[in-house]
Amino acid sequence: MAGKPKPRKHREEAIFQAALRVIKSKGLHKARMADIAAEAGTSYGLVYHYFASKDDLFDAIQQRWWGGLFELMKDLSSAPLSVAEKLGKIIDYFLGTYYQNPELANIFITEISRSTTNLTPDRLAHFKNFMEMTQEVIKEGQKQGILRTDFPSRYLTYIFLGSLETFISAMVLVDQRFKDIEQKKRVGEAILEVFLNGARDQRQNHE
Repeated sequence: MAGKPKPRKHREEAIFQAALRVIKSKGLHKARMADIAAEAGTSYGLVYHYFASKDDLFDAIQQRWWGGLFELMKDLSSAPLSVAEKLGKIIDYFLGTYYQNPELANIFITEISRSTTNLTPDRLAHFKNFMEMTQEVIKEGQKQGILRTDFPSRYLTYIFLGSLETFISAMVLVDQRFKDIEQKKRVGEAILEVFLNGARDQRQNHE
């Protein structure tokens, strides 16, 4: 029947979400496929039907994060938006993911971003690609005279992404959630304002 989720995708998503909860609770290396099956309320064998191994499942989790982020960055590259709006969209992706799916954001911080053990060369390439895409937005701001040019674009990129990731990390570590979407919006606006004020081209203050 049109509109109803396909049983296969429904079961796969249920296992995926169960994996997020188990990995968040136990950590990647202590989480077992049997734990994930129990959390999903399904058989041990069925988990392996959808995911060949725990590494395969972990790769699927990473793809969920990076896939959405790279799709956003691709859209921003040709979108008729201001630099501030583009940076705001990047901030909203991080905060929005934590608001809608905190387990996914938690795993990104604890098992991907801040884990040297899990950061394989292929996974590191995702970070480099994302940073390069973000740097292009920063360069655009510098060319337009919005962002200061006495710092290299890569340094401003590090500052922007570092502050964003640190904020999310702090929330993850103390398990603090957004009260509502309005709070998420205010936090996003604050992060953007603090960055832009600190990185603003100082010549604008004298014109």
